[in-house]
Amino acid sequence: MSITQWLIFILVIQIIHGLGTWKLYIKAGRQAWEAFVPVYNSVILMKIIKRPWWWTILLFVPIVNLIMLPVVWVETARSFGKNEFLDTFLAVITLGFYNYYLNYVADVQYVENRDIHPKSSSGDWTSSILFAIVAATIVHTYFIQPFTIPSSSLEKSLLVGDFLFVSKFHYGARVPMTTVAMPMVHDTIPGLNVKSYLFNDNYEERNTSWKNKLQLPYMRLPGFENIERNDIVVFNQPADTLLNMNIFTPDRNYYKPIDKKTNLVKRCVGIPGDSLEVRNGYVYINGKLNELPDRAKLQFAYDITLKGNVNNYARLMEILKTYDITDNPYQVEEGIFVIQATEEAANKAKNHPNIASITRRIAPKGENGNLFPRVAQYPWNYDNFGPIYIPKKGETVELTMEVLPLYKRLIGEYERNTIVTRGNQIIINDKPATSYTFKQDYYWMMGDNRNNSVDARAWGYVPFDHVVGKPVFIWMSWDGLKNPRWERWFTTVGGSGNPVSYLIPFLILLAAWFGFNAWRKKKKAN
Repeated sequence: MSITQWLIFILVIQIIHGLGTWKLYIKAGRQAWEAFVPVYNSVILMKIIKRPWWWTILLFVPIVNLIMLPVVWVETARSFGKNEFLDTFLAVITLGFYNYYLNYVADVQYVENRDIHPKSSSGDWTSSILFAIVAATIVHTYFIQPFTIPSSSLEKSLLVGDFLFVSKFHYGARVPMTTVAMPMVHDTIPGLNVKSYLFNDNYEERNTSWKNKLQLPYMRLPGFENIERNDIVVFNQPADTLLNMNIFTPDRNYYKPIDKKTNLVKRCVGIPGDSLEVRNGYVYINGKLNELPDRAKLQFAYDITLKGNVNNYARLMEILKTYDITDNPYQVEEGIFVIQATEEAANKAKNHPNIASITRRIAPKGENGNLFPRVAQYPWNYDNFGPIYIPKKGETVELTMEVLPLYKRLIGEYERNTIVTRGNQIIINDKPATSYTFKQDYYWMMGDNRNNSVDARAWGYVPFDHVVGKPVFIWMSWDGLKNPRWERWFTTVGGSGNPVSYLIPFLILLAAWFGFNAWRKKKKAN
């Protein structure tokens, strides 16, 4: 729904609320009209049910309000003496319409001095857990989100098994677009393998289904910095119609809402307004080689030929790990494997007695790798790609049949226009077009592991409305459950030089805090 439609929807909800509670407001010593005034009625209701005024804010926060509304329905019933389990059940199961029964049928009286504290330990636990979930949901949605590195596309900068904190506020927190969803989970409910949100994923019904009418339009809170070239960024994969994110076989009949698309983490090598080209695996921006931060370690694919007694896969991995080559190799023919390694590691590994040769694999320019935009006139591959222009908000590009494949998805899907061709003519929103002005910024996201990363070369530009946040901190890291990487615990994602672990200082501060609390309690007891 648009903002206007949402405002109308909220106004209708306010009228429904007023019709179902105005007599209850009177019994609580208020005026009937106060039940109908948007927002103000919620503030007054908080006074009636003896709850803090800031609960009103939580009623209008997407996702959080799904938790708060049932609480308010139950608290309203209890404020008029309805404390039994059946009352609580009816308040929740009727989606608050139990208030109509209390308002028009039941003979209820307002309980002026109601005790709002839980009357049992189970009630106390329920209240604590409920508001812990509310607080965690707010933090998760608008401030910091935990994230786990699932693939080796940013090896050696970020490793598989790194656990990150991703800042939502650096680039500005995105207000959830999907309004009905389970808090603090992404697209799937763990253990049940069912989607966690209310939305019709059928592509043909995306604009007509009533479920999809509940979507909020894209909105983002102000951030304090822009995405800079070479930032590591978490974002929703634009082309996420995949069952397996490592196998790029989209099903265009499957359509997720933006904020429920698969979360990915890549390096932003191209920002709005850049001209980008990949030459033999290296990125060139506006004709110049892109200079990466010193922590970034590019990896490329190499053919490795073995000799001597390397009789099993485990022995091969043992050899490779001595040179910090950790991606799993795969065999292409007898005695020859493909590995992913930095140039430095490959040069060192050449000297091992069981390695006959290591040769970099480079797809030549003009060899079609079936990559974005997947048309014959752009025979690009992972090593040689482009040049392309990265669109900038407010910038206008000329549209021809030749460049249209680069921008058609952006204009049609990401910026929600209708775009078709008739012969050599381009039609946008039923009007002939020879140019187009972009409505938002776009970015080019790639992995440092250049030949083992499903990234923008496969699916193209990333719109700013798909950006989730900026990874800022590694709080834990494991190479399998039995192998913690202690040196990576409590390290920063950005910065120069080798990462420094702040785990020991954190543990010292934590021990000092517990010691101080114990001393304070002992002093009070005496």
